[in-house]
Amino acid sequence: MKYLIVGLGNIGAEYQDTRHNTGFKLLDAFAKASNIVFSEGRYGATAQCRVKNAELVLLKPNTYMNLSGNAVRYWLQAEKIPVENLLVLVDDIALPFGTLRLKGSGGAGGHNGLKNIEAMIGTAKYARLRFGVGGNFPKGMQVDYVLGNFSAEEAAAFPERAALVCELIKSFCLAGLDLTMTQFNNK
Repeated sequence: MKYLIVGLGNIGAEYQDTRHNTGFKLLDAFAKASNIVFSEGRYGATAQCRVKNAELVLLKPNTYMNLSGNAVRYWLQAEKIPVENLLVLVDDIALPFGTLRLKGSGGAGGHNGLKNIEAMIGTAKYARLRFGVGGNFPKGMQVDYVLGNFSAEEAAAFPERAALVCELIKSFCLAGLDLTMTQFNNK
């Protein structure tokens, strides 16, 4: 079985350590733990690895967050991966920092990257992991918050949370969505 694991973020050094690049950071942690490296390709940086009998294609789109659907659609088609084998990693301001929420479908929750993916692949029935980045910002300051860096405390806790996400990705590919949701949600 082949899987497409997508981390959402924005390209460019100015966005590298921001909350909005959590999807990229999580994929970087998975790649490091798997001893693989990303290479630039069409619509983004990709890396491939195997986890037992599962072949994983990791994708960090270079289309900017709000146009991520172009890259997702392209790589699903190019690698002949069914939508049920797609997992998108994304930041979520509605969840406390480090909270994990895996779902098999649903709305975009105001996240423009997810909205674009849904529009480009024609369905909202794909797995997405929402990684909580917290929402402690004054009214009207959401953009500054998500494009800001994690606090020192959050940055120190991130590697442990990312390691848990690495295990979640493996479980998604080997044990399936339902069991993985039961095992990892709200951890």
